[in-house]
Amino acid sequence: MHMKFSEDSENNYFFSQPHQPFFILSFVNAIVIMLIFMLSYKGIMNIAMSPTNFHAYGLTYLLFTPAFLAFLFTTFPRFASTPIIEKKDYMSVFSLYYLGSAIFVLGSIASPVLSGIGMIMVFVGHVMGMLILKNIYTTTTMEDKHDIYWILLAMKFGVLAHLFFIIGELFYMPLVGLSTEISNYLYLFLLTFSVAQRMVPFFSHSMVGRNDYLLKVVFTLLLLHIVLEGVYTHSSFIVDILVGVLIGRELFRWKLQFPNPNPLLWILHTALYWVPIAFIVGGVTNFLSFTTGISFLALDIHILVLGFVFTILIGFGTRVTIGHSGNMMQSDKWTSRLFYWTQVVVGMRILVSLAAAFGWNFMVLFDISATVWILMFIAWAVRFFEVLITGKKLS
Repeated sequence: MHMKFSEDSENNYFFSQPHQPFFILSFVNAIVIMLIFMLSYKGIMNIAMSPTNFHAYGLTYLLFTPAFLAFLFTTFPRFASTPIIEKKDYMSVFSLYYLGSAIFVLGSIASPVLSGIGMIMVFVGHVMGMLILKNIYTTTTMEDKHDIYWILLAMKFGVLAHLFFIIGELFYMPLVGLSTEISNYLYLFLLTFSVAQRMVPFFSHSMVGRNDYLLKVVFTLLLLHIVLEGVYTHSSFIVDILVGVLIGRELFRWKLQFPNPNPLLWILHTALYWVPIAFIVGGVTNFLSFTTGISFLALDIHILVLGFVFTILIGFGTRVTIGHSGNMMQSDKWTSRLFYWTQVVVGMRILVSLAAAFGWNFMVLFDISATVWILMFIAWAVRFFEVLITGKKLS
């Protein structure tokens, strides 16, 4: 399926590179999804699914997935030494994504039927995007497929988790929990880390060789985490700590300068250092929840997804936007402040979980946390949307 744009639209700058429309869609969704979630969680707005499920689906498949496609449709052919993706192919995926996103959001407010239709359309777009990457993987003549193998595998797990979520939401609710575990660890984290372990040492001029066993061991431990959580909630604390220690040692081996004076590297390094923190803190909080029943309001997931995935998304997204628009690869004061603001977003969400764990009323902190998220994406849009849409040169 390919929604027909006008001839002028198809040939204008906005659609000339895949990252441009996908980043715009992703970041608009980030604002809309969080606003609706905030209103529904507070009981101000009624929506077609539970607020937490809406939050999980919207951010995973309407924010992060189109952002992943924006980045991978641009870089995956380079990783594989293959020709660029043709416009008709990525526009077919984009058409389904923007229309499916709109129908899902509208349906969430107005009709569960529309919401289901929107999810199915987004899922089809997700599958098509994965198949484009798979075709690149199978046609490349490059011998070293290590990195693109893990990226593609993570994308396949994302498709599987997406399917489980839709089936769970429409027919069998217990599948939603399994879907969330797979999407958080074997999709969002594994895909992002697979890209990061390739790109960040390269950008940082790290001279250490690649650890070919790292992703294999991490993947095995993440599978074990999901199995343990499926057997008994919060029982994966030992595995979580092992993952944190393993990745922490690997980052130490890379000898990344921290804090790095270059903000474009600082943001990437900061994101990576959140990974061992997320898993070790997750191990501790899961142990406490397992033994005492204290609820940390998904602190481990939010440190991992916000501290690592979200932070590095802003870092990589900004690099791609600047670098592919003919602008100088440098961070001005506006961009640097945006990078610092990502850590305000992370910090505020941590405070929400800590307040919940102590039994305090966390709704004021919740409102602040959601607001700083929305302000983050509005500020990024003000700075970079015109660059994506028209190719504006930054002053």
